[in-house]
Amino acid sequence: MKYSFIIIFTVLLAIALLIPEYLMAQPGLPQAPSQAPIDGGLGILAAAGGMYAVKKLRSQKAV
Repeated sequence: MKYSFIIIFTVLLAIALLIPEYLMAQPGLPQAPSQAPIDGGLGILAAAGGMYAVKKLRSQKAV
């Protein structure tokens, strides 16, 4: 009787501790996330940086 109580208690405790892990687990991503496009603001910044570099190079040659 004593051993059956310990076995039942252990099984119920294991179930009580493991079931919430499966119930609360979030599913994984359905697919791989798409890559971020490089356009718009980054292109404008690159063009502005290029123009700034050209301006600096021209001002160095003038001095």
